[in-house]
Amino acid sequence: MANLFRLGLIINPLAGLGGSVGLKGSDGQAAQALALGATPQAMNRAKTALTELLAQRGQFEVFTVAGDMGESVCAQLGLQYQLLYRAAGTPSTPQDTETAAKLLAEHGVDLLLFAGGDGTARNICAAVGEQTTVLGIPAGVKIHSGVYAISPQAAGKLVAKLIAGELVSLAEAAVMDIDEQAFRDGVVKARRFGEMRIPAQLRYVQSVKMAGRESEELVLADLAAYVAAQMEDNVRYVMGSGSTVAAVMAELGLDNTLLGVDVVENGELIAKDVTAAQLLALVEGYPSKLVITLIGGQGHVFGRGNQQLSPAVIRAVGRDNIILLAGKAKLQQLNGRPLLADTGDSALDKQLTGLINIVTGYNDYVMYRLGYDDEE
Repeated sequence: MANLFRLGLIINPLAGLGGSVGLKGSDGQAAQALALGATPQAMNRAKTALTELLAQRGQFEVFTVAGDMGESVCAQLGLQYQLLYRAAGTPSTPQDTETAAKLLAEHGVDLLLFAGGDGTARNICAAVGEQTTVLGIPAGVKIHSGVYAISPQAAGKLVAKLIAGELVSLAEAAVMDIDEQAFRDGVVKARRFGEMRIPAQLRYVQSVKMAGRESEELVLADLAAYVAAQMEDNVRYVMGSGSTVAAVMAELGLDNTLLGVDVVENGELIAKDVTAAQLLALVEGYPSKLVITLIGGQGHVFGRGNQQLSPAVIRAVGRDNIILLAGKAKLQQLNGRPLLADTGDSALDKQLTGLINIVTGYNDYVMYRLGYDDEE
């Protein structure tokens, strides 16, 4: 037992609840999100990550928290585990996350793996600081912090390398979070809350989200004018979040939800700030296209702040009907790394992989790779 890799595991079961129902976050919004029909996804995303470790199940032991904060997933996968903490009530609280993290760190885990969003990362950072090596499984609505893997599968693959004893560099990564109330009002106010030590491999770990303009003002206006001019009659255009898409909406003279998803048809706004369920009802069986941009610095196209674009919605629209917008400056920030899709559906992520056209200006396109090829 002494030679087994000691893996700490904490799941925030409430992480990401607000995304699919358009709440722009989950902090303090769990009851409202559930009432709107949100389905918890954090446990499933943790399960996806841990499934990557099943071939090594005899080489590691999990130290975790009772119930949905870790125990349930371990039991489902048949993993060897020990409980170090039990939350006093349901649902669990941020204090439960912090207390559990302290106990796991004191128990000497080799890696603390946690599933959540930026709020969860803040809780973990407050509890363990830079003393324990950590890695986040992305499960939240907003993930600006650099302590998260690019997807649940990537988190699992990186942990598998550690368990196998492969040499993996360590680095300090920033813990970032935003003011959710301001976020819901369309204003991004990000703060740095500290740093944590992570296993660092660029293939598996995301960059901190870049702030500021995504392209020069004239380039952005040029791009927006071209997209607006290409819009077809009797087609529903799903307008994703972000300032690049907002420029297209401004060109159309339409009100825009900067951090939400709107739907436009025949030059008119037909639905504003829609949920995933509302969006699916609008596009299913109807000619539709998706106008979307990527997150500067990270390269995420799906899975960061736009969970309204559910796997069902993306499938209903179709890959060939995705209109991806980005100024060349934003693409240069990626330094050749591919764009990323973390939809929560690994089969769909694989289907989205390949070269994709990106609109970079007026009648100006580049081809860029979306998704990594499998290593094995």
